Amino acid sequence: MRRLLMRSPIAVALFWIGAYLLVTLLPLLILLIYPPPGGRGFWVEFSVALGFIGLAMMALQFVITARINRIEASYGIDILLQFHRFTSLVAFFMVLVHPVMLFVVQPETRQLLNFIEAPWRARMAILGTLAFIILVVTTIWRKALRIPYEPWRTSHTILSVLAVGLGVGHAIGVGNYLGLFWKGILWGAMALIALWLIIYVRLIKPWMMTKKPYLVEAVIPQQGDVWTLALRPWGHEGFCFQPGQFAWLTLDITPFSMREHPFSMSSSGEHPERIEFGIKALGDFTSTIKEVPPGTKAYLDGPYGVFTTDRYQDAAGFVLIAGGIGITPMMSMLVTAAERKDDRPFLLIYASKTWDDITYREELEDLKDKLDLTLIHVLREPPEKWAGEKGYVDKELLMRYIPKHRGSRQYFICAAPKMMNQVERALHNLDVPVTNVHMEHFNLA
Repeated sequence: MRRLLMRSPIAVALFWIGAYLLVTLLPLLILLIYPPPGGRGFWVEFSVALGFIGLAMMALQFVITARINRIEASYGIDILLQFHRFTSLVAFFMVLVHPVMLFVVQPETRQLLNFIEAPWRARMAILGTLAFIILVVTTIWRKALRIPYEPWRTSHTILSVLAVGLGVGHAIGVGNYLGLFWKGILWGAMALIALWLIIYVRLIKPWMMTKKPYLVEAVIPQQGDVWTLALRPWGHEGFCFQPGQFAWLTLDITPFSMREHPFSMSSSGEHPERIEFGIKALGDFTSTIKEVPPGTKAYLDGPYGVFTTDRYQDAAGFVLIAGGIGITPMMSMLVTAAERKDDRPFLLIYASKTWDDITYREELEDLKDKLDLTLIHVLREPPEKWAGEKGYVDKELLMRYIPKHRGSRQYFICAAPKMMNQVERALHNLDVPVTNVHMEHFNLA
């Protein structure tokens, strides 16, 4: 029975949710079991409880963002990072409310804001809160402040460590609530675990990546200003991946630099000896892909993601809805299915601006001879005498193509956020079960 539960994705996901709640509320439960001497009133104790919960949530952010495979496989990195952003704001609110409530209920505590004369535990609280404020501000308004990604990521790590470390030091220094030795040990252990995860992600994992390098074999131009970057493992067998997954790519620099970018694999999951990525020239890094010479050294951290047909072996078929470069994971799903001689029906609805912008156009046509594939192109600016679909992927278009029995298929959507939201609403209005709809978000920075 235990083995069956651990194989169930829902059971595993619920297990990690329960573990998160347990760790978050553990400090509060300990306070309830072993309350501090001398009652100081409800609002004081409530403010302290908020501070402890907020601090525990801050410490858990290191676990959420550590790319731990067992956790990531239950939700997907994109969902974990959205959860990370949301819980960080909740923790930020709790940490700020904690001192404000104390200042209102006990006005004499305001003198602790005098940094020069305040005790060291109060100074740690002030510095930790300032680090947290800077962290949140530079994250929410990073693009508005024009902070480059790599410097921001480094500062984000430093500020996170400072905020949690100073917060734990403040909690231990107050003493009223962590006066018992074992309570201090508990919080110290949480801080050490967070520090260990930082060391693992920033030092140990990059060092392990240096032991398994890749070499660029070819850079192949595709339609739609897209380039296929083909890599071969150098001195090792590479890694196996499920079609639709992605990896973090570090190119022509050491993996310790933290200059990595997430890209979906576009090649077959049956061939780890040659891994391909479809990369559209959109920014500073992606615009240079076409200039990368063969033989350039690269490193991969992956595979990641739950956006894959392999999780639904019992599905009767699949509906793939892509826009622009969102075709990349779909391409991996289709070429893998073709190699496996999958006889289930595939429907691909692919939205592009023009006929010339359709990436993998010829390759997709060839796949129709190898798969039960129905291919529908939707063009926003079609050529003259275009007899196909035009405009946008909306409810009316989907109604014409998706099966009458909506729940018999699994639906995968990968496109620009606006298109994904529109398609998701349309599928909902067409009574497609929400559990059958899967989306890939690439807002990972």
